[in-house]
Amino acid sequence: MKSFDLLIVGGGINGTGIARDAAGRGMNVLLVEQAGLAQYTSSATTKLVHGGLRYLEHLQFRLVRESLLERERLLRLTPHLIRRQRFVIPYEHRLRPAWAVRLALFLYDHLGGENSFERSANVRFATSAFGAPFARSLRRGFAFSDCTVDDSRLVILNARDAAERGAVVRVGQRLVRAVREQGHWRAEIENAATQQTYIVNARALVNAAGPWISEVLEQRLGESSRRPVRLIKGSHIVVRRLYDGDHAYVLQHPDRRIVFVIPYQGDFTLIGTTDLYWQQAPGRAAIEPSETDYLCQTINSYFQRRIGPDDVVWSYAGIRALWDDSAARASAVTRDYVLDVRAPPGGAPVLSVFGGKITTYRSLAEQVLAKLEPQLGPLAGPWTRAVPLPGGDIAGGDMDSFTAGVRRRWPFLEARQAGRLAHAYGTRISQILDGLVSREGMGADFGGGLTQVEVDHLVREEWARSAEDIYWRHTKTGLHASAADQQRLVAYLENARHIAGDAQAIRAG
Repeated sequence: MKSFDLLIVGGGINGTGIARDAAGRGMNVLLVEQAGLAQYTSSATTKLVHGGLRYLEHLQFRLVRESLLERERLLRLTPHLIRRQRFVIPYEHRLRPAWAVRLALFLYDHLGGENSFERSANVRFATSAFGAPFARSLRRGFAFSDCTVDDSRLVILNARDAAERGAVVRVGQRLVRAVREQGHWRAEIENAATQQTYIVNARALVNAAGPWISEVLEQRLGESSRRPVRLIKGSHIVVRRLYDGDHAYVLQHPDRRIVFVIPYQGDFTLIGTTDLYWQQAPGRAAIEPSETDYLCQTINSYFQRRIGPDDVVWSYAGIRALWDDSAARASAVTRDYVLDVRAPPGGAPVLSVFGGKITTYRSLAEQVLAKLEPQLGPLAGPWTRAVPLPGGDIAGGDMDSFTAGVRRRWPFLEARQAGRLAHAYGTRISQILDGLVSREGMGADFGGGLTQVEVDHLVREEWARSAEDIYWRHTKTGLHASAADQQRLVAYLENARHIAGDAQAIRAG
């Protein structure tokens, strides 16, 4: 029976971030994820690393300040996944007064202290390209700065770094049950593919199961869920590119929600999100027709170009497990996190993570370990605020220069393919391309610039198990791949599994 310092349940951004931090402090860590890394909530975000401008309206100043500080750190440590983004808010006097927007933007510029981001500014649409897509009745607005992020790759890179620092990361495995026994947790883990189970011991357990947080506590640990949880579904749509330019928009809806409109994957525009209470058991979520209509109507109330459900080329939805602060509206429920520790005298602790957001995952992980230290004993100090994630050690964080260097080193790459690989893997791109001298050496093409050498790397190094994993979470190439491309990838992965299985049988024999 193997023993660990820390057993983490959940392979989303919080679970992998905690695993990375703990492994880097020399702890013996096991992370189990029942499906795939970032398969649910952490790949269904609005793809933002941001301070959360709208949180100021709910007076969440501490959360906004922490988020702004983390935005600066994460951009420095992960320049290949996180990009600066200019946002524009068209002004609608009926929804919020101009002075309130200006005050919020002033606070947004300064709450995080000195930073490298361009300050907010007033915009006159008659003299700015920012106003080109809008109806003529919109005359002015406000511009401010934040970041976009490849959310699921951020999860995967945290898992990779954790594994490289000694953590055991097991995908497709779930916690069946765990009981306290002589000062530790005795946990039964099931492999979903084989239905076989095994037992491990752990000095502490972290419940980072997202929407399954109450299920883990009540059904698998036998604990009462004393913290109220609200499950909130957020949905997004993707349409063909709506406007020229690299800027994004923040649109105000009459119900006081805001909708982001963001350039996405070159040829597309990402629109979202909605907020609906989720009353069912946690699992895979899908957008409802009413949500699609809501997002299309929001676009149509501002843009000259109108869209409808038939214009949607892709949609996705995710469920967030938020701490229930008794807010009347789903959009007003706090996005802050709550860390709940239960440690009976002489018993092993369990810490549950309620809420949280992509932007604050790193600082959340630090606080998780600080809360566990009284039970586990002295730990090595925090370290993640100064160490890049895999591939992030790019000189000066200059992605333009780095991408130009990639094209010089591997001139057979097409411009778009080189840019995608540079941003996905950073300096780790050499693990995929070293030794290649021609496009033919990259093997079969599965659409969107996805080739056999990259697929092999994802299966070997990043726990990718299916075509869905690869297209929608590991690479985001699904929007550019045809049905025939996807069928070829499914067949290739199936054949690769057979070959791997035969090889294992030969070694076992």
